[in-house]
Parts: sequence; C-alpha cells; structure tokens
Amino acid sequence: FSLYSVALTLIVEWLGWLFCRLWPRKISRGPLKEVFFFPTEVACTERLFTPDSPFPCPLPHNVNTSFTRLLGHILSASSSLDLCVFAFTNLDLSWAVLALHTRGIPIRILTDMDYTLITGSQIGAIRRAGRCDSGTVHMHHMFAVVDGRRLITGSLNWTLTAIHSNKENILATEEPDLVLPFITEFQMLWVVNDPARKHLPSIAEKTASLVQ
Repeated sequence: FSLYSVALTLIVEWLGWLFCRLWPRKISRGPLKEVFFFPTEVACTERLFTPDSPFPCPLPHNVNTSFTRLLGHILSASSSLDLCVFAFTNLDLSWAVLALHTRGIPIRILTDMDYTLITGSQIGAIRRAGRCDSGTVHMHHMFAVVDGRRLITGSLNWTLTAIHSNKENILATEEPDLVLPFITEFQMLWVVNDPARKHLPSIAEKTASLVQ
C-alpha cells in the first residue's frame, strides 16, 4: 500500500509539472504584479508604434527592456489614461500618449506647474493635440492608471535621464486594493485642479450676482 501511495503521488506531481509546461497560460496567477528597474538598455521602440514600418532602425530589435514594457503598458489603454507626472520630457512616452489620442481614448494629465515650462517638456505638445485635459499643481506624484484598473507607479520621472541613467523602479499591478487608492487620489486632485473649473464662477461670485 505504501509503494502504491508513493507511486500515485509521483504520478500526480509529474502530471502537474507536465500540465504547467504544456499549458502555462491555463493556470491563474492572480492580478498582474510586475516590477522592473532602470536604467534601461537602449533598444528600438519604433516597432511598438509602427510594426510594419519599412524604415530600418539601427537599434536592437525585439528586445524586452524595462522601457519597452512601460511603453507596452501605456499603449495597452483601451478606454482611459489618467496620468500624474512630475517631469515629462521623454519623446517616446509623449508619442505613446499621442497615439492613444489618435485612437480617441480620453486622457487626463496632472503635472507640476513649475516643470511644464522647462525646455523639452512634452505637456505643451500634448495640449496642442487638443485631445486631452490637463491641469497643473505643485506635486511629485509619478503614477498612471490605465483603463481604471492598471496602476503604474514608482520613482521614475518621464525623462530621458531617468530612463537611461538613473536608478529607478516601476511597479505595474492590477491588484484592486492597490489601484483604488490611486484612482481616489487622482480624482481628488483632478476635481481641485480641473482646468475647466477655473473658468467657472465661484459659489461666492454666484451668490453676489444673485444679490445684485
């Protein structure tokens, strides 16, 4: 009986191993939880935007780097992108946001008011595209919420220096207990700093106009 039990256990374990090898995607691993670090190696990002581009790129292709993974998460948006960023000068990330614009995906951006005017800031270019709402506030948040369910956060500023020179980190997760507080924080900041509200009369102004 003991030998039978041992044999049965070994068979079950072997079948489990075989199943994992042949059908790895069939096993539920829970919500997305991914961590990646910077600086990142330089690789071609052109194929993420134009997969069928006929123009040759001298950089390494089909290389999975921390930066290409970040771009992939941003470009995966299908219904919305909410972005809090301190400094935003990276052209590839700007193109990713503009690519979402061309697909008609609503974009909301909150950024630090002192950094919108620095040389190379991409906020102006995104505003000129005319397809996103943006506001400015003194803050140092660096996070994005994709489709209201995927959080991307960490120490990384959206700058060339941060991506290719600095020691940085990014966490991407769809764990609801982690995503929800960031959604709440963004919504609170957006309500306070919504640029559309700045053109509306205050409650005091409305009251004064009624009294007159």
